[in-house]
Amino acid sequence: MPPNKRLKMVSLFSGAGGLDVGLHEVGRFDLLACAELDPQFCETLQRNRDAGLFGTRKTQVLNKDLSQYDPFDLMDRVGLKPGELDLLVGGPPCQSFSTAGRRGTVEDPRGLLLWDFLRFVDALKPKYFLMENVRGLLSAALRHRPIADRPDKGGPALTEEELPGSVIQSWIADLLKIDSGAYRVDSFEVNAVNYGAPQLRERVLFLGNRRGQIIDFPEPTHGPTELAPDRQPFATLLDALNGFSESNPVLMDFSPRKKGYLAQVPSGGNWRMLPDEVARESMGRAYFAKGGRSGWWRRLSWDLPCPTITTLPNHSSTSMCHPDEVRVLSVGESARIQEFPVGWTFSGSPQQQMKQVGNAVPARLGKVAGQVISEAFDGPDGGATIDTPPYRQVYLRSHVRTRQWWKDGQAFVWDGTGGSAEYSARRRSVQSTLF
Repeated sequence: MPPNKRLKMVSLFSGAGGLDVGLHEVGRFDLLACAELDPQFCETLQRNRDAGLFGTRKTQVLNKDLSQYDPFDLMDRVGLKPGELDLLVGGPPCQSFSTAGRRGTVEDPRGLLLWDFLRFVDALKPKYFLMENVRGLLSAALRHRPIADRPDKGGPALTEEELPGSVIQSWIADLLKIDSGAYRVDSFEVNAVNYGAPQLRERVLFLGNRRGQIIDFPEPTHGPTELAPDRQPFATLLDALNGFSESNPVLMDFSPRKKGYLAQVPSGGNWRMLPDEVARESMGRAYFAKGGRSGWWRRLSWDLPCPTITTLPNHSSTSMCHPDEVRVLSVGESARIQEFPVGWTFSGSPQQQMKQVGNAVPARLGKVAGQVISEAFDGPDGGATIDTPPYRQVYLRSHVRTRQWWKDGQAFVWDGTGGSAEYSARRRSVQSTLF
């Protein structure tokens, strides 16, 4: 294939466009169409396409239910025949695989959309595909067994469908049936913060190709400099928002009651900074729950990467409170942390806009993945042998956590060497991360 040849791309389950934006920044992909179910998301995509922020004027935005949509109609619309598409990308809705809530797996209709992505791969036969999802997909079971009914709680042995990882094993098995095993897949557990994004966000990326290539994703470029001097320090919330201002911010703000509690929490703190009686009163039964509950009454820190942007930043347990002001992060600030282009706007109510931002893939991951795919296109066919497994799973230090605690009014952070270091609003150079 000629080097730097323009590559045809189609996006499915496009959301608000985070993945597409990152791929657009590579400067090589021509986005023919993006398909999305939610009309507000589609309006956002159209608005920013027309503003020249991604795709081209010819990029079609299709408001479609992809569980019902015919891939051959899509090919007719964009003038493609099977095998002519260079790259198919998409992120099927991931809530049913998330470990953050009640798992429904494929018993939840959203879980079946994984197979709809596969249906488009089968029909379009792209040379490459990129599918992203939550890391929880890798451990999800086809049928969820409640914890209280599992073998260690006295229940019967798990069936094959209830075993962790059975979803992706089944999906890969079906993928390998396409065209007698034409595709091989490499998957990567990654974290956006490891590649320069100012946000902790874990994802799994599946890179498939028909050319028999073994594709590698780059090692993290950012991290604790004490442990790896060749890496750059993690980007922080301050790096993302320094100099950013809005004349009319869109806020999905806290109630006066919630602001009363958050006003008692210092920058970088959470519910553990409240007097015990106040914490008990404000958290109810959650006060006695297991786990760190780090999102409860959380005030962000300028000195650390931002926690994962959520769709509900004003909830008590997923609080995204500004470090200096007693208010939620705005939609614009959240979009900046997700690294949407300057000038990107969202359609709909504050709740609808925050849903778009919170569900987006960090643009940084799209850009890094796009660079990997671009290099693969220019590389030779082959690499895999008859002894090479058709599916490979690679862990790239995706589990990243900041560690900080408070004592006598001071914040302490793990410094990467086993000791600790103080930091304050006047000392913002400390990198505080832990793998």
